Amino acid sequence: MTDTPVRSSFHGFEQIPLSEFAERAYLDYSMYVVLDRALPFIGDGLKPVQRRIVFAMSELGLNAGAKPKKSARTVGDVIGKYHPHGDSACYEALVLMAQPFSYRYPLIEGQGNFGSSEDPKSFAAMRYTESKLSPIAEVLLAELGQGTVDWDPNFDGTLEEPTWLPARLPHLLLNGTTGIAVGMATDVPPHNLNEIVSACVRLLDDPDATVRDLCEHVRGPDYPTAAEIITPAADLQAMYETGSGSVRARGVFVKEHANIVITELPYQVSPSKIIEQIANQMRAKKLPWLEDIRDESDHANPTRIVLVPRSNRVDAEQLMGHLFATTDLEKSFRVNMNVIGLDGRPQVKNLKMLLSEWLEFRQTTVTRRLTHRLEKVERRLHLLEGLLVAFLNLDEVIRIIRSEDEPKATLIARFGLSDDQADYILDTRLRQLARLEEMKIRGEQDELDAERDRLMILLGSKAKLKKLIKDELLADAKKFGDARRSPLVARGAAQALAETELVASEPMTVVLSEKGWIRAAKGHDIDAATLSYRDGDGLLFAVKARSNLQVAFLDGAGRSYSTAVHTLPSARGNGEPLTGRFTPAAGMAFQAMASGDNDSRLVIASSHGYGFVTRFENLTSRNKAGKALLSLSEGGRVLQPVTVTDTATDRIVAVTSAGHVLAFALADLPELDKGKGNKLIEIPKAKRGTEHVVAIAVVSPGGKLQVKSGARTMTLSFKELDEYIGARGSRGGLLPRGWQKVDGLSVEA
Repeated sequence: MTDTPVRSSFHGFEQIPLSEFAERAYLDYSMYVVLDRALPFIGDGLKPVQRRIVFAMSELGLNAGAKPKKSARTVGDVIGKYHPHGDSACYEALVLMAQPFSYRYPLIEGQGNFGSSEDPKSFAAMRYTESKLSPIAEVLLAELGQGTVDWDPNFDGTLEEPTWLPARLPHLLLNGTTGIAVGMATDVPPHNLNEIVSACVRLLDDPDATVRDLCEHVRGPDYPTAAEIITPAADLQAMYETGSGSVRARGVFVKEHANIVITELPYQVSPSKIIEQIANQMRAKKLPWLEDIRDESDHANPTRIVLVPRSNRVDAEQLMGHLFATTDLEKSFRVNMNVIGLDGRPQVKNLKMLLSEWLEFRQTTVTRRLTHRLEKVERRLHLLEGLLVAFLNLDEVIRIIRSEDEPKATLIARFGLSDDQADYILDTRLRQLARLEEMKIRGEQDELDAERDRLMILLGSKAKLKKLIKDELLADAKKFGDARRSPLVARGAAQALAETELVASEPMTVVLSEKGWIRAAKGHDIDAATLSYRDGDGLLFAVKARSNLQVAFLDGAGRSYSTAVHTLPSARGNGEPLTGRFTPAAGMAFQAMASGDNDSRLVIASSHGYGFVTRFENLTSRNKAGKALLSLSEGGRVLQPVTVTDTATDRIVAVTSAGHVLAFALADLPELDKGKGNKLIEIPKAKRGTEHVVAIAVVSPGGKLQVKSGARTMTLSFKELDEYIGARGSRGGLLPRGWQKVDGLSVEA
């Protein structure tokens, strides 16, 4: 026997499990949000609040030719009669439909402060603004009283409101919409009226047209701004085929003399936001190419942002490419064409589904309009027939009305009239009846007969009905259509410049102290030995670098670390400890450093006489703990790396603490990414505890090697090094007596 939920009722209440009640209540709320608040209906493209605002304004007589009224009056009617929600949300919806920078084809014409593209929510309170419907709102309302829509009671049952508006154009695609419901959202972009009408006509002529065919007419969204749409045509077509995707828009700029002027921004992007984003990069010293930024926007030029480069040599295309990638000058818009269809259910629809379903809605609307008109024509003909009888028998009709107790019944019996005809005759004033002329009645009958025949032909022929719909679409396109605002331009996505490309290339001297403090001085003519150091500290190494390059450091374990030169502290102070930037193993001091671009070649070597050639890129690391580069045996030390000029002609020179020097062709040393390397110079096994490699150097043809011993320096030319040439890994030659205690090597170009 299984347990089943027990449903019991008491005092008129039903008892159900809490989980079932919560699920039912949440689903009911979800459907209310989806259908009655957040998602538009495909027929008129409006959400309920928008529909009620437009309808209430038409009821107030606020058409395009009328004098505007206070927006508070409209909002009061909307929330008092049809939309029992907050007045601020209602007014915001009204303002949105009046903003030309928000709506491609605004439905409302506002007077007063309705916000600006700079700040769309800066509109004045509704008691200060006035509004009326714009001319294009006619396409939503013109057929409202012609039997084209269903009517529902309002929230308190005292009035009726239209379930939808009889749109003559697919407004959903013209102005687009956004909305967030429960578990779903919608993002339909705006489009150009002429393109949408052209696609509708194509679909009327060829119902089997594919989305690809329709994309010949609808080339892409058309936003209220003139920013470029750079999404490839193939991606736009895929978006229209699936009903979802994204559209990428990019601002427009021109060059005015030496300045760069931004004249158009993507949809819903404000100039102040762009200026703030660029200014933040300038403050962070990430835009050294820019000298200044100015906002010169005004009424004549709604968007005019002037960028002042530091020099005429700045590449405007490269700079703007970086700004497109790092600011909202290039923005992507989500597309999710999720709408409520004719079946009352939300669904993501592709372009053909949207247009086909709207054309079905339009065909139903036109059929209802024609049927309604036909009924009115037939009723009028029926009444005119009775009126003609009364005119031809006027004296008898007057006698019956004057003398009979029940003139209606007598008229029906005497002349064979219907109830409606008899009522119409009795309701007609005698003065009007006397002035009736048979020719006028028959003339009106002929006109109405012709109209009835025309209506019946239209209703009886699908082809003629389609032609009528097509003609009306083309007439509205001619009246309200305009040129495309958002140009479609084939461009690749913008790429942000690397940090090094954004930094001005200036000569720098990077100074490392014995205790691991780092700093950088401008220029290459800096004597690092003369700089001031902290007590107990002194110069370890100094290398020439450039501000847009990296500098790498090697610690006692052979691990490499790197950082950008331009981020180092100024040499005016004592600098900062490298341990604040990196985390070497405990007790490991920094022993060497080097700088260069990624493709620079260096010789990395250890004091035990092993080394290899490597690219500078192999020394760089984003990891604070660095990366393994040179494998050291016990007691080994990292030597200061030396830069290679030409691997084919350069010679590498190694000198030991015992005065042995070996020179050999750099081409004999292999290039590795990391490791121990190959033997550079032989150190006898018996002397490995006492003799070590002091330094290495790379000498090019025409260069000179300087051997430092105490305060003395011996210079050897490239030719004089022939005396010390040997095979790589050999013992080499011995320096002259008195020069065998070598402190270091350097190269003079």
